[in-house]
Amino acid sequence: QVQLVQSGGGSVQPGGSLRLACVVSGVTLDARAIGWFRQAPGKGYEGVSCISSIDGITNYLDSVKGRFTISRDMVENTVYLQMNNLKPEDTAIYYCSAEVAGYCSGVGDYWGQGTQVTVSS
Repeated sequence: QVQLVQSGGGSVQPGGSLRLACVVSGVTLDARAIGWFRQAPGKGYEGVSCISSIDGITNYLDSVKGRFTISRDMVENTVYLQMNNLKPEDTAIYYCSAEVAGYCSGVGDYWGQGTQVTVSS
């Protein structure tokens, strides 16, 4: 049984930082790409970042490049999303997902429970 349990998130002022964590069980990080997605109020899902399984190649949504960093701990089977210089437009519910393949496809298969990130002054 594959499960993804998220932690982190919360409310910060613009320019602040938050770190999200996603603990994965039931599948190892060298088998599936892990992606972070978000859904802002009134909008659809968008892929924020992803790390591929075997080679750890990362990618980012253009609007978060240089501000967000995805990383992983293969021993703890955990993926992190460090978010710096947060902006109000980053406000959304963030989800981690074990994608359908080992490469970053943008298609989630198993999902975490979601965590709210609010950036406001």
